[in-house]
Amino acid sequence: MRLRSMSRPMHISYAARTHLGMHRGNNEDNFFVLPEHNLYIVADGMGGHASGEVASLLAVRTMANYFIDSTGGRREEWPYPLDSERAYDDKRLTTGVKLANQGVFEVAQQGGIYRGMGTTLVSLLLGETGAYVAHVGDSRAYVITNNTINQVTEDHSLINEYIKLHKLSPEEIQGFAHKNVIVRALGLAEDVDVDIQRIEPLPGDTYLLCSDGLTDMLEDPEILDIMNESDDIQRQAELLVEGANNAGGVDNTTLILVRFNS
Repeated sequence: MRLRSMSRPMHISYAARTHLGMHRGNNEDNFFVLPEHNLYIVADGMGGHASGEVASLLAVRTMANYFIDSTGGRREEWPYPLDSERAYDDKRLTTGVKLANQGVFEVAQQGGIYRGMGTTLVSLLLGETGAYVAHVGDSRAYVITNNTINQVTEDHSLINEYIKLHKLSPEEIQGFAHKNVIVRALGLAEDVDVDIQRIEPLPGDTYLLCSDGLTDMLEDPEILDIMNESDDIQRQAELLVEGANNAGGVDNTTLILVRFNS
């Protein structure tokens, strides 16, 4: 696939994988790829019974359907108040995530097995003015380039809040008992704040979107080492899942790799 809207045309390749892991009985992660719309989404559901799986699937489908339905002309009005100075792609991506939140929230209000369900979400949109990453929760986005790996997103987690307040020593971080507590997610309230970052893609860049099933098992340098084991993007995706499972595979692992080739 060729991305035509950037300052210089670049071919795009991608790979996507999800795996149950070594200890879970069901997969609460979901992903959606819409290469024809330059949209890639990973969601990690949470909730009792199978409601986490419902939440993540509803979120990615709602967002994907919004992008499909809104193709073919620029919007002048938005269903949510958005700063008029923000770029069109920024507003469109933010709206997609907010609609996904609304969809999950409305189902959660039905109660029963859906009560309290929610999902994290991270998404990449390759737009007219750059690459836009949106996220809510602790699913992450990375940029891997020139043998370096850089986290683009900031986890909406309790441990990260403590780290930002400098209230934890390295030893306390290692033994923190509530590492998986999320402070922001889709479906928990009628509206949600969405973090958006704009990045200028460069030839050779690889974007990694992933659930915490990968990053809880592998440190960033380990992810980079695994990526360096192959040049093939499909094989890299397989190796990352294998690496998470070999390290314990305590959770579902889901990831999407998107590469910019000149």
